[in-house]
Amino acid sequence: MKMLLIVALITILASCTRNHNPCVIISTGLGDIEAEIYLDKAPVTAGNFLKYVDAGKYNNLACFYRVVRQDNQPNKKVKIEVIQGGFYHDSLIEKYQFKPIRHETTKETGILHKDGVLSMARNEPGTASSEFFICIGDQPELDFGGTRNPDKQGFAAFGKVTKGMDVVLKIQKLKDKEQYLEKPVKIIGISRIK
Repeated sequence: MKMLLIVALITILASCTRNHNPCVIISTGLGDIEAEIYLDKAPVTAGNFLKYVDAGKYNNLACFYRVVRQDNQPNKKVKIEVIQGGFYHDSLIEKYQFKPIRHETTKETGILHKDGVLSMARNEPGTASSEFFICIGDQPELDFGGTRNPDKQGFAAFGKVTKGMDVVLKIQKLKDKEQYLEKPVKIIGISRIK
């Protein structure tokens, strides 16, 4: 009996320490978004995002600038819904961006593009660096094997919104021109909260 209690206690402690991922708060002009960053499942991609956060790179320099809705992608066969943030302007990207990272697929991490999931924007696999997006609704076509990109490698998911999806939806509904917001939403700062 005593041995069973010891084994049970060790199991509980192990499960508690295993899932202590960092959390961040993304402060915007429209409100705050909180997210858990899955450092345990996506160490490369989550570590890259946290590198930007810890260096203060996004603070007062980044914004949410792109919104993708069902109604503003008429020429896309595979439609998605996301908001995208980062440095936006090439001059800021060149000045503040770290080197691109290895592509960490959803097949590798097991983090699927569900409602509220954070993921890295990219062109080719291995080009992701500072630009990220938040899914609105489930977006399986962004996972490994999905057809949003012809290479079918998907995007590298690395976290999930835990509070503030109302802010994400407010941003998505703002006026855009060909997916780019007429008035980008400033990211005042992104910082760790645990």
